[in-house]
Amino acid sequence: MATLPVFILLSLICVCKSDDRLTPAKPLSAGNKLVSSGGVFALGFFSPTNSTTGAYIGIWYNNIPERTYVWVANRDNPITNASPGKLVLTNNSDLVLSDSRGLALWTTKNNFTSGTTGTSAVLLNSGNLVIRLPNGTDIWQSFQHPTDTVLPSMPLSLSANDGLYTRLIAWRGPDDPATSDYSMGGDSSSGLQIVIWNGTRPYWRRAAWDGALVPAWYQGTTGAIMTLTIVDRGGELYITFTVSDGSPSMRLMLHYRGMFKFLAWNSNSSSWEVFTELPSSSCDRYAYCGPFGYCDATETVPKCNCLSGFEPYGVNFSRGCRRKEDLKCGGGDNFLTLRAMKTPDKFVYVRNRSFDQCTAECSRNCVCTAYAYANLQNGITSVDQSRCLIWLGELVDTGKYPDGNSLLTSVLPVQQVYIIPYALIQLIHYTLFKRSNIDMKTFLSGKRRIKEIKNKYTRRHSKNSKSNELENETIELPYICFEDVVTATDNFSDYNMLGKGGFGKVYKGRLEGGNEVAVKRLSKSSGQGAEEFRNEVVLIAKLQHRNLVRLLGYCTHEDEKLLIYEYLPNKSLDAFIFDATRNFVLDWPTRFKVIKGIARGLLYLHQDSRLTIIHRDLKASNVLLDAEMNPKISDFGMARIFGGNEQQANTIRIVGTYGYMSPEYAMEGSFSVKSDTYSFGVLLLEIISGLKISSAHLIMDFSSLIAYAWSLWNHGNAKELVDSSIVENCSLPGVLRCIQLGLLCVQDDPNARPLMSTIVFMLENETAPLPTPKEPVYFRQRKQEAEDLKENLEMSLYGMTMTMQEGR
Repeated sequence: MATLPVFILLSLICVCKSDDRLTPAKPLSAGNKLVSSGGVFALGFFSPTNSTTGAYIGIWYNNIPERTYVWVANRDNPITNASPGKLVLTNNSDLVLSDSRGLALWTTKNNFTSGTTGTSAVLLNSGNLVIRLPNGTDIWQSFQHPTDTVLPSMPLSLSANDGLYTRLIAWRGPDDPATSDYSMGGDSSSGLQIVIWNGTRPYWRRAAWDGALVPAWYQGTTGAIMTLTIVDRGGELYITFTVSDGSPSMRLMLHYRGMFKFLAWNSNSSSWEVFTELPSSSCDRYAYCGPFGYCDATETVPKCNCLSGFEPYGVNFSRGCRRKEDLKCGGGDNFLTLRAMKTPDKFVYVRNRSFDQCTAECSRNCVCTAYAYANLQNGITSVDQSRCLIWLGELVDTGKYPDGNSLLTSVLPVQQVYIIPYALIQLIHYTLFKRSNIDMKTFLSGKRRIKEIKNKYTRRHSKNSKSNELENETIELPYICFEDVVTATDNFSDYNMLGKGGFGKVYKGRLEGGNEVAVKRLSKSSGQGAEEFRNEVVLIAKLQHRNLVRLLGYCTHEDEKLLIYEYLPNKSLDAFIFDATRNFVLDWPTRFKVIKGIARGLLYLHQDSRLTIIHRDLKASNVLLDAEMNPKISDFGMARIFGGNEQQANTIRIVGTYGYMSPEYAMEGSFSVKSDTYSFGVLLLEIISGLKISSAHLIMDFSSLIAYAWSLWNHGNAKELVDSSIVENCSLPGVLRCIQLGLLCVQDDPNARPLMSTIVFMLENETAPLPTPKEPVYFRQRKQEAEDLKENLEMSLYGMTMTMQEGR
């Protein structure tokens, strides 16, 4: 008999008592399965019908006769040899699937350095497989790593920014669980809508959330039994659905052909009933009706139509619609209201606006073609309750649906969209010229006209000149024109703002070609801006290290000074370690990786680069994290270069962040590489404890985090300093060693602090002996002064500028 049929037979036979959990002492083998406590779901080995790809570990409905899989672990790495393998919970609290040769095919990768006695993997009655610590904390769950199915209470991220929830990815075929080209998830550019992609191209889009809680999607004989909910978790929005007690089993599935299906189990026919399928018609597919066209679902057979004032551009809608009459730019509030419309895509999200302000935001701009407004207060979001959407140019992927609470309008939120009849026709025509067979002279004329309009709109000129501050400098960076930066950031919209600091704001942007960047716009009101700008452009261009942020280009235009950096999706370190809702993402192995990365970056600045550079403003908000949580030191505006044999310098202009500045620098203006060492020590203690150096009021009877850390370490209680989110699962000797190293770095005497080369060696060699630190007395002497300072205060006194640390 062939090996695969043997395996199928084994997978269908349970030779031992079913349980709902695994432990390190009890792995799962072929012939066994886990069954949730209520008997709803089962987990085990399987091979799909008619499949020749191999065997998998997955979750399916245990109480439904038709085998229906809702989650697959090793979907792209099946077991192909004769033995079906084994699923084991390791002593390090990881689930590992291996074949008969011991080759690991799938693992949860918790990165725990040591396990906890009593940890188990539990299959819940919701269909969620979790790894649970003895204290009830779940350190991993399958709901955070979905395949193609959404189950009740399972969240699907709208923003897709926090890295915790991934997209749904459809099966490759009816009997092949491997990942396909179709995926579904939150649109990270807005955080307000769900999109289905075919590869990188949108295939279908759920319109931007309008704040309303969607009513029931499925009606049974006893009333509503399925309801959608928007969940707000620390400013991140998630969609989840619930079902009433006694309702049939329900699931949402991304089909291998790209449709998103809503299914309920019909016990009478013993089959899954599809009660909604999206896209619902061909014209409901993404941008099917072209620019300024819309899918009219009020017709018996949905079809493409043109927005009011437009007509088809050709015999079909592949090229969309064009305006019937030329209109000129002008002011006013004469808007055309389109009711019950699916809001178009490619909008600019403007926050903190009333309805009238949203109207004004669009009416005063010649390039604005439409706007829509919603008040999110009926939802449950804790962030800004207004939602003003602005469209610049084409309107794509919109639709018209019946008013009321029909099933279709529940799935596809509709609202009023206001089109401005004064929108400049040249802009509209130019966007259509690229799809037309027009002569080059007309095309170039339209292109020049659009450039003039854009310059007028941004109150700038197309001619960019480099500012005088850089005339005599040798620049090793690309120069990016101001017009391209304005376009990339949607005219520096608040929606694209990533954060702000002492010298300006930082915006997310997308340059031509699709590259995402972070744009630092120096404040015009800051007298220090010019010097910091020159410093970064000239200095960072000469630096290349994996733990330093990359500066990609710069721009000067009149009084504008802009720096273009690589975009790092996880933003800054302080957004994690000081946020109780996110700090668990940084377990101890990740935090230790961050600590070592920062140390290597400083070592490069101090010793290994072409120049000896003192950063002078190292802090948690100036450490950025890439997609793999690798740290990158940023913000070199305050950095200083040491030349020749220079070891120390003095200044009367003290700049930096209170709490991170060394005593000799804050009091005397003296700085050296040991000043950065002090800042590194403060940062190390913050990473371990999750406490801010500036939040002394959170630590009773201690003037600062440094004094608190010293007291605990000196009395043998250093474990109490460790962040509660990692203390149970960290390598305690390694953490205690790092606390001691941090205290060595914050000693008052600069000569007593280790060099960064020594620090890197101590971090990478666990057996290297550490000196005994001396008690830091600086903050103890300045206790009353520290108490008088408040967070977020910027002080300018006798030439000193000190900024209180603030998370962004």
